[in-house]
Amino acid sequence: MTEPIVKIENLQLSLIGGAGPVNILRGITLQIERGETISVVGPSGAGKTTLLMALSGLERPTSGEIRVAGSNLKNLNEDGLARFRREHIGIVFQSFHLVPTMTALENVALPLEFAGVAHPFERARAALVSTGLTDRIDHFPGELSGGEQQRVALARAFVANPALILADEPTGNLDHDTGQKVMQLLFDLQREYGTTLILVTHDVALAYRCGRTVQMADGQLVADPVGS
Repeated sequence: MTEPIVKIENLQLSLIGGAGPVNILRGITLQIERGETISVVGPSGAGKTTLLMALSGLERPTSGEIRVAGSNLKNLNEDGLARFRREHIGIVFQSFHLVPTMTALENVALPLEFAGVAHPFERARAALVSTGLTDRIDHFPGELSGGEQQRVALARAFVANPALILADEPTGNLDHDTGQKVMQLLFDLQREYGTTLILVTHDVALAYRCGRTVQMADGQLVADPVGS
């Protein structure tokens, strides 16, 4: 059998606050197969974003185990985690996180340059064309609408053909119509690349466009249709 793209076992993560440790994730166990689309829903403070941060290696668990794309994250140092993200992870944030002093083309080419990929600007240009930004390639983020900036962010996330896309409220800063168009593009790209998608969202209708929805509350999974 093919190894799951994500396998989490008894994941716990605590952060130190002013009043002492705060338990953010409390015993998460979850398995995701390659090519799945999975949405994560739940109230604010449930731990959804922290779960994505842990999956990307941007937060270190207090205990438990995370395996993503064959890598056991607890065995990787900071350099190893950076390589892991470059090789396997694409991230789409609510706030776009584009480099303001770089054009759309330069923003999309950046992860390819870091990874030492040949012809990064040619690949970046093709990715931007595929997201409908042919006429905006040489524009800076400040010259783009919110929807256009998120399209650039999608092109950047997918350009290196990662195994896993993590999307954290990607329509949170967009109006309804623009958000719908951006999400259609996200799902189109996911199908085109065959990438596994984990989507955090408060939009129930959007969540149910994914093949599977899991619900979090108080740092725990409280509903998962396929179990743990």
